[in-house]
Amino acid sequence: MTTAFDPIDLAGARLANRIAMAPMTRSRAHAAERTPSALTAEYYAQRASAGLIVTEGIQPSAVGQGYPNTPGLHSAEQTAAWRVVTDAVHARGGTIFAQLMHTGRIGHPDLLDGDLHPVGPSAVRADGQVYTHDGMKDFVTPRELTADEVRSTVAEYAAAARNAVEAGFDGVEIHGANGYLVHQFLAAGSNHRTDEWGGSVENRIRFAVEVVKSVAVEIGPERTGLRISPANTYNGIKETESEETYTALVAAIDPIGIAYLHVLEAVPEVRELTLALRKQFSGTFVLNPATEGPTGAESLALIEDGTADMVAYGALFIANPDLPARLRNDGPYNTPDRTSFFGGDHRGYTDYPAL
Repeated sequence: MTTAFDPIDLAGARLANRIAMAPMTRSRAHAAERTPSALTAEYYAQRASAGLIVTEGIQPSAVGQGYPNTPGLHSAEQTAAWRVVTDAVHARGGTIFAQLMHTGRIGHPDLLDGDLHPVGPSAVRADGQVYTHDGMKDFVTPRELTADEVRSTVAEYAAAARNAVEAGFDGVEIHGANGYLVHQFLAAGSNHRTDEWGGSVENRIRFAVEVVKSVAVEIGPERTGLRISPANTYNGIKETESEETYTALVAAIDPIGIAYLHVLEAVPEVRELTLALRKQFSGTFVLNPATEGPTGAESLALIEDGTADMVAYGALFIANPDLPARLRNDGPYNTPDRTSFFGGDHRGYTDYPAL
């Protein structure tokens, strides 16, 4: 029987175990250049015993930033700063992918430089608010991308992926979940376009497919992953035809031969679709399962029964830098301090004790 502690081949790369660190925004890129710090390198290096680390969301362009103090991968300074992080992880034997996250309509002009304004597939404002340096503010109506700008945005993902490899990352994960730009194109509620990028399911998946293709061409499919979250309503997303949309998307990307598909289950009711996508996708299948609280040791059974090849852990990895060892021993576990999740210094970041 396969267990979470067995090694796994990820598109030619040997991972020590099947426990992944899920991507989690930490908002600690305090420098004006939106660069990670030495503290960031320590944070990820502490967690290098994960089979796979997926970083916090990293914006592939300046306009792709949706939250305060999130890092980028679109400048030489950012690329050099991330090299310090990847070197630290590799020195401890870890594998680390950069998550490319363009937030699209999620954000606010106050978070962007100059006269930049949040963009989206259509001029449809998300319900809710976002935290800025001046407190909570309502989301704004995004500027609709022109067809040429959509193509330019695809190219920005590829350029950021190239920067990621130059920075020493083992690969990149394209964030297609949680209501951000790729998800906004997939969902009919945020994509009202009538051109080749909207309307039918085939057209609404086009942006996601083109981003995956462009990144795979740039750095190789074996270094490319995709994260999706079917039926997720986070950030005001309104999906229709979820099953049809995601089966079409996976059918389109599977021939590309990417390293993995990462499914975030927003609600337990999507498990049937999860299992269908698992059968459909021929690469490594990573699952962040729907649970009542933080994903715990009980979810390791999903590897044993074949539901997933790897299981991704979020909040529990924040508080437990040596999480694989704790899962093997069924604890004890440190309790995450949610007040320090976003922003701050080393407290609630690098000061959690190991066993």
